[in-house]
Amino acid sequence: MKKNASFIMMDSSLAKSLYDTVKDLQTNSIYFEGLLQGLEDLMKGEVATLMLGMTRDGEDLIHIVDDGIYAGDLEIHPKSRKVLHGGIEVNLTPKEFDILYFLAKNKGEVFTKEQIYQAVWAENYLMADSNIMAFIRKLRKKIEPNPDAPEYILTIWGIGYKFAD
Repeated sequence: MKKNASFIMMDSSLAKSLYDTVKDLQTNSIYFEGLLQGLEDLMKGEVATLMLGMTRDGEDLIHIVDDGIYAGDLEIHPKSRKVLHGGIEVNLTPKEFDILYFLAKNKGEVFTKEQIYQAVWAENYLMADSNIMAFIRKLRKKIEPNPDAPEYILTIWGIGYKFAD
């Protein structure tokens, strides 16, 4: 049976710790400022109780896992196949997404063009090296602040590519 309310006691050190943790979060929630203000009011003694409620009934949020890969201003979300740069969605082709995701989930590991091809196309290497290079170049134009000086997809001369550590 679902409980309608749960009352949890909190001392000032826990309230302060919670406030310090929450204030540094980056979220797009419209309720974020209200939560911060409520915690501040609680710490100042302006209120004795802070009530929190969910906006959606029946959703078990504890099982929602953020599957995103985050690197600087870049967010890669494999389940939705979305890429955001600075909070703005970047339109990638399916293969561009697959290459980016493969490199990002193996951050820091260097891959040859052949290894990238085999991982993304899941078949024997049939393409010329220039085709992988063309995909990387197009991908860099879409996600890199300066494609000529990449921050995310780095070239390892004589070997291949890696996603920055």
